[in-house]
Amino acid sequence: MAGSLQDQLLQAGLADTAKAKRLAKDKRKQANVARRGGHDPAEETREAARLAQANKAERDRELNEARNAEASRKAINAQIKQLVANHKLPRGKGDVGFNFTDGTRVKKLYVTSMDQKQLAAGNVAIVKQGDQYEMLPRPIADKIAERDAARVIICSEADATGLSAEEQDWYKDYEIPDDLMW
Repeated sequence: MAGSLQDQLLQAGLADTAKAKRLAKDKRKQANVARRGGHDPAEETREAARLAQANKAERDRELNEARNAEASRKAINAQIKQLVANHKLPRGKGDVGFNFTDGTRVKKLYVTSMDQKQLAAGNVAIVKQGDQYEMLPRPIADKIAERDAARVIICSEADATGLSAEEQDWYKDYEIPDDLMW
């Protein structure tokens, strides 16, 4: 058997000696240019493959982070939904309108006079569940606020008035009527 594939093709008459010499000369020129230029074509392809692999790993990591964040958000929403469903206070037939703000809008929730007093004292909080509002005991509202503070609409008298502690001290000498409704 002959040595290389090129020798075998030449012996079989399938390749031309001039063409084989020209290919060998071109191969030597490429190797020479690569050696003089300081870069190896094989090294370039290895570097490109490494870079592509690093880019793919980065994209995969970002996708995994997005999936994990979405799963975490869904789990938190499910926990909040379960807390609201298990601990919401029955409103019954409320005859007193309790006004509160949700963002920039003023909403009204009809509650009993006892519920109104509990809301004003901060023992009961209003929590947003979807497009509805539910009343929950303060400790449960605090647990919901740990998970998503935007869901707890009103939680105490300070939140209801919107005044800071310093502003509340300013008005402490003035009596607020019990029947004041806004």
